[in-house]
Amino acid sequence: MINGVTLRPYNIRFAILFWLLIAIRMFFNGVLPLMDKTEARYGEIARIMSETGNWTTPQIDYGIPFWGKPPLSTWASALSISAFGSAELFVRLPYLIVLFLLALFIGKYRKELTQSFYIPGIILLTMPEYYLHAGVVSTDTFLCLSIALTMFGFWEALRENAKTYWGYIFFVGIGIGLLAKGPIIAILTLPPIFIWALITKNIKKIFLQLPWSVGVLLLLAISIPWYVLAELSTPGFIDYFIIGEHYERYFNADWKGDKYGFPKQQPLGMAWFFLIVFLLPWTIALIQLMIKKWKSMKQDRWILFLLLWGIWTPLFFTSSKSLIHPYILPSCIPAALIITNYWTSLKNKKLYTGIAIGLPLLLLLIQLSGIAKSFYSHTTDKYLISNLNQVKKIYTLDEKSYSSQFYTQGKVQLIKIDQFKSIMNSENPCYIIISNKHLKKVSFNLMSKLCKIDSNKNKGVYEFDP
Repeated sequence: MINGVTLRPYNIRFAILFWLLIAIRMFFNGVLPLMDKTEARYGEIARIMSETGNWTTPQIDYGIPFWGKPPLSTWASALSISAFGSAELFVRLPYLIVLFLLALFIGKYRKELTQSFYIPGIILLTMPEYYLHAGVVSTDTFLCLSIALTMFGFWEALRENAKTYWGYIFFVGIGIGLLAKGPIIAILTLPPIFIWALITKNIKKIFLQLPWSVGVLLLLAISIPWYVLAELSTPGFIDYFIIGEHYERYFNADWKGDKYGFPKQQPLGMAWFFLIVFLLPWTIALIQLMIKKWKSMKQDRWILFLLLWGIWTPLFFTSSKSLIHPYILPSCIPAALIITNYWTSLKNKKLYTGIAIGLPLLLLLIQLSGIAKSFYSHTTDKYLISNLNQVKKIYTLDEKSYSSQFYTQGKVQLIKIDQFKSIMNSENPCYIIISNKHLKKVSFNLMSKLCKIDSNKNKGVYEFDP
């Protein structure tokens, strides 16, 4: 018995299950290569930051600033690389820690103390979107953290006999969000909070309970110094980031000014499809609960708060064609907490849990069998690079992948076809990576001087040994 709560056998089973899920995710974090384009890109940006010691301006390549996102996730990975090395496990470690701690934290919101502390976290970890991001190098994980801090800070600050620090956590969350992904933090948190306050008639209480003066100064102190330094270091950053990445990316799927990504032509309303698919099977449980419990849900201030938190993100992105599935990551936490609230009365919960747990177990078996490598080997250059003698120079023709940059520690050099000819006339042995689509640029005479030593579906690596 702990704090008056009897530890029953099923509680122990839930604890084992929770830590097993974490262990499986950690295993994947260590064995899977960084994938092009997004994950390897952020991994390489962090590696360069660690190597160069330039903590102000993230760089997409040496001397080339990366203006696409603020640096919080890059700082986290770069610190981990500086401390432990650049193995995939350590590049991804901050993301696992953040989402693991959030999964643990929400255990305090289980409805009954007799329930296992781990039930909310198990539901959360078995949502595919959430579990995926516990091992992906991206900015969305730290945005999810900042949204959680903002929303939980607000909720706790308005409770009776609330601890003073919760009000400050609300503002800290916004400040961290500005460093995680920018002004989008305000767009994804303040509207659902305002709507909830309006419906529940808590507008006045918000102004009385939250430490506005000190809180606003706190969030500005957290975020503004970096923005000022970033603009001073690389003028033009503010214009590109605020206007381009926020206004143009949202409203213009054909935005041509995107320096780093690609146009994302999605049908209108695709965010709801992402929400349903990437939270399976728990979205079925949510729909079931909303059909049967809707009247009581509307009257429960906590559930109403969670509903507004959960649906606001897909609602906001409904009118945008330029989006990807990680955008719905912030909806996972409120979805898990709603299910937790009705856990005792939820029908088929054993079936939902079994299916949800079955997915990571199935993926683990596939990985251990060795079959999985054939599916993702063409999404990374790790396997082309790993067997090369990196004393020799490594070139890549016409395009340089982020994974080739990362796995050569930045040594791979981009060349054009005219430089290719010069290299072939030299006496220096080297390797050249050529994608299948660029092979036609290379004459038969030049190709005859090369020996193909490895390849995947998209490209091959050739050795030149005069």
